[in-house]
Amino acid sequence: MTKKQGRQAKSRLGILKTYKIYIGGKFPRTESGRYYTAQSVSGDRIANICLSSRKDFREAVVAARNAHKGWASRSAFNRSQVLYRIAEMLEGRKNQFVEEMILQGMTRQSAMKEAGLAVDRLVYYAGWCDKYQQIFSSVNPVASSHFNFSVPEPMGVVALIAHENTALLGLISVIAPAIAGGNTCIALASESLPLCSVTFGEVLHSSDVPGGVVNILTGKKKELVSQFSNHMDVNAIVYCGNDQNTASLIKSNSVTNLKRAIVKIESNLESSEWESPYLIADTQEIKTTWHPIGV
Repeated sequence: MTKKQGRQAKSRLGILKTYKIYIGGKFPRTESGRYYTAQSVSGDRIANICLSSRKDFREAVVAARNAHKGWASRSAFNRSQVLYRIAEMLEGRKNQFVEEMILQGMTRQSAMKEAGLAVDRLVYYAGWCDKYQQIFSSVNPVASSHFNFSVPEPMGVVALIAHENTALLGLISVIAPAIAGGNTCIALASESLPLCSVTFGEVLHSSDVPGGVVNILTGKKKELVSQFSNHMDVNAIVYCGNDQNTASLIKSNSVTNLKRAIVKIESNLESSEWESPYLIADTQEIKTTWHPIGV
């Protein structure tokens, strides 16, 4: 290499990847055109991250609503197959997720552990897809000459605000139970650790998940939390975090259309409390059917 070539190599600016949002099975840039720059622990610029707007959220809700009927009508076994396929694809790209977590400040050992737990959590909820209805359904005794059945059904569109302090596991821990139960969702990724969230959208895109079932936004929680909790076509919202003011705002805004507000105080995501069919039941409604005997 000549001295001139060496100077050119040293002066070359690297091209930062722009991590787009994921809506309706596509990767649009935010309509606002805004972005922020993610930095490594050493202060180096590592990526451009979209600052999602209210319009992005509205479009994500439309995509989720359009996808809901088809996803909810699939057999539970088929939904199980799809979640397992996501786990397979994530396992195949695990090293990429590990490297992104390391860029964002995690040790290699912690990153490997989180990536493995994320895969395992998807497999766990894949196993529950065709079983939770047996747990939460019932045949009810009634005094009249009727059969009376109660069965869980998906609520519809669920807004999810993921844990702020995890790169991948927090996002998957709220998405997996929601879609396992037949809901579609819009998830807001961690603002400080966003890289793995958008890469997870790439995993979804290359798996069997229909477009619109999972939508992933990045940006500032304080700008979007009102939209998440106020939107009239959202049936439930799950908030994971310790900010009591945000939790109170979500509960207050949810009254506008009686959406279900579920607040999960941030805790150890590696614990067994995050692997439970009751997390699927959080976004289910119970439908009771009366049927006359002898008809």
